[in-house]
Amino acid sequence: MPREKVVRVWDEREVSYSPKRWRYLQEKREKALEIMERLSQFDPQLYGSVARGDVRRDSDIDIFIPYRVPSYLIELALEGLVSRRKIVMATPWHLIKGVIEIDGETTVTFPLIDPTDRELEFYRWGGMIDMWGVKTRQRVPGVNKKLILIIPTERGHIEREVMGRESEVARVLGVSIDIVTERVHVLTRRDSIGRTGIYINEEVPDWMSFEEALKLIADRDPNVRRKVRERGGV
Repeated sequence: MPREKVVRVWDEREVSYSPKRWRYLQEKREKALEIMERLSQFDPQLYGSVARGDVRRDSDIDIFIPYRVPSYLIELALEGLVSRRKIVMATPWHLIKGVIEIDGETTVTFPLIDPTDRELEFYRWGGMIDMWGVKTRQRVPGVNKKLILIIPTERGHIEREVMGRESEVARVLGVSIDIVTERVHVLTRRDSIGRTGIYINEEVPDWMSFEEALKLIADRDPNVRRKVRERGGV
């Protein structure tokens, strides 16, 4: 998907979904639910546009497991679906994650070290819903990559700019004001200077576990080694 730029155009507007858009949402939800049911013992969470409802045809399906689990258990649950495995760390200060790609639009992400409350708030910021919520066709508010707060309605959703109403956004999403101000800073900075790259984005060989791959990275990278020592892992 192309990178989306931060929007500063309107204060608020309502969007009504076409039948095609509702169909895209239903199809992506059904696909997500099949994977979440395989992972049901790990409390899987659907996050992003498929949780909010403001999907497009090319929207990704993103599933997150909110606590550290031995990776082999996740891979056993997804047996036959795994196409690619990666270890990702956005910056030296961010969560170290395992990423399993199912196909071109579907990923399962899980922490390889114990996540902090702030790191879990990142997923609520974008909109996050559990398996029961998916089954009962709930949709949740969240902020998209354009820094627009999406509030679901029966006909579609309401859009509100985040900048200038950070406290309101924190209340609506049930997150701290700190995560709101952090994400505003990151996304506006990225918009002005461009994406600076991901600190770690390494493929895990088929014959190696995520934990073994993380140990190799930690052995050579002091930032990763420190994170692992502070918060468990490998």
